[in-house]
Amino acid sequence: MSSRTSHPRHLTRRSFLTVAAAGTLAAAFPLTPASAVGRTLRHGPLVAATTPASSLGAHPGLLHTTGDLSYLRPRVAAGLAPWSDGWARLTQNGRSSSGWQPRPLTTVVRGGTGQNYAQMYPDIHAAYQNAVRWRLGGGDAHGDAAVRILNAWSSTQTGLAGNADRFLASGIYGYQWANAAELVRDHPDFDVEAFRTLLLDVYHPMAEHFLTHHNGAVITNYWANWDLANMCAVLAIGAFADRPDLVDRALEYFETGAGNGSILHAVPHLHDDGLGQWQESGRDQGHSVMGIGLMGAFCEMAWNLGVDCYGYDDNRFLKGAEYVAKYNLGHDVPFTPYTWQSGPATTAPHVGWNTQTAVSDIARGHVRPVWELVLGHYAGRRGLHAPWVEQMAATVRAEGGGGDYGSTSGGYDQLGFGTLLQSARTSPSRFEALGRPGAFLRHRGYVGRVEASVSPADDARFRMVPGLASSAGGRVSFESVNFPGHYLRHDAYALRLVADDGTAQLAADATFEPVAGLADPSLVSFRSHNIPDRYLRDLSGTARIDVVTSAAERASATFRESL
Repeated sequence: MSSRTSHPRHLTRRSFLTVAAAGTLAAAFPLTPASAVGRTLRHGPLVAATTPASSLGAHPGLLHTTGDLSYLRPRVAAGLAPWSDGWARLTQNGRSSSGWQPRPLTTVVRGGTGQNYAQMYPDIHAAYQNAVRWRLGGGDAHGDAAVRILNAWSSTQTGLAGNADRFLASGIYGYQWANAAELVRDHPDFDVEAFRTLLLDVYHPMAEHFLTHHNGAVITNYWANWDLANMCAVLAIGAFADRPDLVDRALEYFETGAGNGSILHAVPHLHDDGLGQWQESGRDQGHSVMGIGLMGAFCEMAWNLGVDCYGYDDNRFLKGAEYVAKYNLGHDVPFTPYTWQSGPATTAPHVGWNTQTAVSDIARGHVRPVWELVLGHYAGRRGLHAPWVEQMAATVRAEGGGGDYGSTSGGYDQLGFGTLLQSARTSPSRFEALGRPGAFLRHRGYVGRVEASVSPADDARFRMVPGLASSAGGRVSFESVNFPGHYLRHDAYALRLVADDGTAQLAADATFEPVAGLADPSLVSFRSHNIPDRYLRDLSGTARIDVVTSAAERASATFRESL
């Protein structure tokens, strides 16, 4: 895989753009100060918060893109490890039953008198788990179940209440609801607008209020998890609701926010051994591991929207994850004394100053399903060394989900199932043309073709790697198995296999957006990244990108992925 992606200190906006002209990688969008803060671009200008909703990329997105789901379906169907083990964890979880019946509430209360939120979070996970089963070939009944749950809540819930813990509810459940809904947004029975209203009217205002005011406390009063949960909610709700302004708000907070969830506060100290001290590591390990899960979810959603938060400041998040993993595996880690102030922001005197002088062994060895996602990105996509995260992921594998790690709310803080959904992509794929069964996308020499009886067989096998120009919407590039570092690109509309020369033009020509199959939505089609009215297709054995209109043309541009 090419080492094209760099890791600057500032966020890299990989691309929010869909560019209509061949060879064009830039468009004239003005930058507003709020949306331009501290960000640099590799492949085009930063889009301001007023950019049309279509710039957010294809749905489904967030934690799982069309490309992700297309990659997973044949592996689940073939019963291949480790996906088969993850699928078993999902199907064995009682919340993934298609018979699940929702119990919606008008007002959800977390913390204080009348607390009832334990009635909601099993429904969130039931909606998510059924949606995943539906997307990966588990049957229409699971899609119907997910929609039944989501519609029941969007037609009933009008508020969140409680003590300070209500802000944990707005964050954790806001981002989880959005991810469940995103998976079924194209289901014919799903009331997308009603759920959009629920997220924007009930969850987003409280999440934003916390990030702005921190419940009236001094900025260091709340631990990293509080910020991270609400950052996840604002990002996920913004993407689901096609609100680029909310997406930009969350991304800005990740980089420059004053609270403990922003990256420089969540990993406040870097040590000489390459480890990054986690903000809650002096508090306890349960919340430290929870924080890794929340920041991992944030970074993954941002990555699928086209922004590299994972790589910020030379992979600062990876250093924090390695720190938490190493300590929870039983090894010593360095610790810099951590001092913070607590109490209300406007009432003097504040509660005071506090200092932690050692990493906490409370809940050491704590298990949550958070590690496969981190490993899948850094070791899988990026090919980076993550030894402690790798060891920790192995101890938890195969990861389960909500309800598998305790019956209280802590057991539902992560959506989970990383072994199924986030395992590092290592196995290559073949792509069979729907219009000519038995004919596969291949390169013959350096010419793109769609042919049967491919010899050598590896000429028809490609690794789907993150798009060289952009990963937004799950965009991919096709890397040859037998010519590593060589990618399919379009040249005068015909596909050729070429070596990555590091240019922006090649990157754009070699990047494709997976979308639901034009002739069969259970399969996949590939839209050109930089000429988006054209799709990869088979034209009498030639692989090329074309505008498709007729039924036969749609079939020629639809592919079945296999191993």
